[in-house]
Amino acid sequence: MSQAQENAAVRTRKLGDRLVGPGHPVYVVGEIGINHNGSLDDAFALIDAAAEAGCDAVKFQKRTPEICTPRDQWNIERDTPWGRMTYIDYRNRVEFGEADYRAIDKYAAKKGIDWFASPWDVPSVQFLERFENVKAHKVASASLTDDTLLHALRATGKTIILSTGMSTPRQIRHAVEVLGSANIVLCHATSTYPASPGELNLRVLGTLVRQYPNVPIGYSGHEIGLQTTLAAVALGACFVERHITLDRSHWGSDQSASVEPQGLVRLVRDIRIIEEALGDGVKRVYDSELGPMKKLRRVQATDAEVAVAS
Repeated sequence: MSQAQENAAVRTRKLGDRLVGPGHPVYVVGEIGINHNGSLDDAFALIDAAAEAGCDAVKFQKRTPEICTPRDQWNIERDTPWGRMTYIDYRNRVEFGEADYRAIDKYAAKKGIDWFASPWDVPSVQFLERFENVKAHKVASASLTDDTLLHALRATGKTIILSTGMSTPRQIRHAVEVLGSANIVLCHATSTYPASPGELNLRVLGTLVRQYPNVPIGYSGHEIGLQTTLAAVALGACFVERHITLDRSHWGSDQSASVEPQGLVRLVRDIRIIEEALGDGVKRVYDSELGPMKKLRRVQATDAEVAVAS
């Protein structure tokens, strides 16, 4: 095994039945988050869209609203599709309970697609651990500095996907040390919804590869459009996550930065084309080039041609 192959093997993690890292197909996640707006039917439809597009997994967000919502925000009223309500009531309105996730677990298995979630608090980690089909956990960028949550996630022994939006290099390094570098997939992200191209800074992918040579590096995108996510794959991202929605005009803070079903089909298709086109970096002459070579290449110019050229 070459040094490059050894390095690639070290930078490999297991997500369900899939290996994630250099030399393996890009692991593509459709981030449902809370774009279901509390509707199981919409969650099922989004699972359908992800499965039909060829995604490897879908991801949700799991919160205990009374823990995750600042106390001074609880009683602030806001207009919602379900009428005017307090913020804490809204947070509970869009949160799935155990019966809902049992249904999601069964439906995802039926569709042949993995699912996991971003737990935002320790009770949510414990909640997700009740589901045997959940093979990984995700740390949202906002949770990267929550050491209590990070310790609880590390204790599960599962692969942890760590997003790095809104975080400094020092904060990222600390989170990696808490989680253990042998147990994570590290994702570059910019936590603006939607993020502008000028703030995506995709070259950070290469920076993370150099800084964390034993960790698979991925990309969690919140931009509008697909080109920049595809560029992240060309730059070496071995894990890709994009928010998905049934309709970008639907109500919710994440909808406008999400990918609709037809766009998701194109995204997964083009990721597969790009990863095939990237190849292995070894220059060679392909059999398909032999015909053009015979037709077009001249082995050596004649003396007369050299004289004319001079």
